Amino acid sequence: MEGDLLPFLTMVIVEVGCAGMNIISKLAMDSGTNPFVHVAYRQLLATAIIAPLAFFLERLESVGIRKKVGQAKVLGTVVCVGEAMLLSFYHGSVVMRRSSIHWKYANNMGKGNSTNDKKFMLGPFLLIASNFSWGAWLIIQAKIGLNYSAPYTTSALICLMASIESGIIGISVVHDLSAWSLSPIIRVVSTLYAATVCTALAFCLIAWCVKRKGPLYMSVFSPLLLIVVAILSGMLLQEKLYVGTSTL
Repeated sequence: MEGDLLPFLTMVIVEVGCAGMNIISKLAMDSGTNPFVHVAYRQLLATAIIAPLAFFLERLESVGIRKKVGQAKVLGTVVCVGEAMLLSFYHGSVVMRRSSIHWKYANNMGKGNSTNDKKFMLGPFLLIASNFSWGAWLIIQAKIGLNYSAPYTTSALICLMASIESGIIGISVVHDLSAWSLSPIIRVVSTLYAATVCTALAFCLIAWCVKRKGPLYMSVFSPLLLIVVAILSGMLLQEKLYVGTSTL
């Protein structure tokens, strides 16, 4: 029981932390932050945070489709993908109305934003591709953990490579130097939060958890992220939750 409790709490912390990043990053994007710039800063700062830990502390599953457990895993995957498609394409009745809690800063940030209908199909496609990549990364983490038991060093190398890649892409896409500014303050807060909680801390915790429980264990906590984000966005961003897509 004790061996299961710590990984469980670890993954709950990771998912709740990532939910907070979704909310804060939304505000940063509303302030004009370019996504490419945000990712580049996030990875660069995360590398700076993890690298010293790696230096001082570490010195420099199969599915089983024929079994009921395996069938349950596949069914859970189908349900999650179906849920994502439902949220993307179907707009049903209101499930949770706007909260009475008002965050004036968030309301001001959201003004003037409009949905680009031309990119309506691009969003779901990118989300699905992101989840496939995330799943592959978890499997790779499990393989790495078998032969290289150094989560801090592994996470630092991952963030370093991500910093180089996102930096090159960011510079290639965003040529305006003003877009790299960290003003207003919400951009600094979003970058610090994403780098510290959702990259540096989360990567180390995920690597530790995957090594002990396997990649599938970590992935089953993903629906928790949806629940926490739905609650926080309704309370803080005045977002209505529908059976399907949600609107501000």
